[in-house]
Amino acid sequence: MNSPATDVVRLLTVKEETLAVAESLTGGLVAAEITTIPGASKVFRGSVTAYATDLKHALLAVDADLLAARGAVDAQVAAQMAAGVRKALGADWGIATTGVAGPDPQDGQLVGTVFVAVDGPFGAGSGSAGGGKVEALRLNGDRAEIRRESVRSVLALLLTELAGEHTGNERAQDTEQNGGF
Repeated sequence: MNSPATDVVRLLTVKEETLAVAESLTGGLVAAEITTIPGASKVFRGSVTAYATDLKHALLAVDADLLAARGAVDAQVAAQMAAGVRKALGADWGIATTGVAGPDPQDGQLVGTVFVAVDGPFGAGSGSAGGGKVEALRLNGDRAEIRRESVRSVLALLLTELAGEHTGNERAQDTEQNGGF
């Protein structure tokens, strides 16, 4: 069975599309996971680890008033991070993670509160607001487990969107390239 990162790289390669990553609580783990996959250089544009709240505004164009009002751990912040990194790095897709890994609460949010987001070339009938999707997570475990699950979750969200954007013809081409499975 393929890892989520393997599937992301494979699908982006088939679609000839690119990815950029914005990370906060995961501190570069998403980018590291993607770049372990052979061939990632064909699709991975780069990443921004904006751990400090002010960098989310300065580097990813997250609204400063939103950050001041709600803090960094927020669904809209995650959505703006994904859109911001997509634009800043010139990628077809942008994904983002923000949340509280612990050991202490942050911005009034409990440990394990995480938001993951994807922004991409959605069609008019996709039903997504503003070209992006966000998932709110409530994760259990220690700091390492929360960060690891955040990586898995953002890649799973991206895979769902990539699979939804696939046409039958791309699937047929991909099946041929992968031995008919």
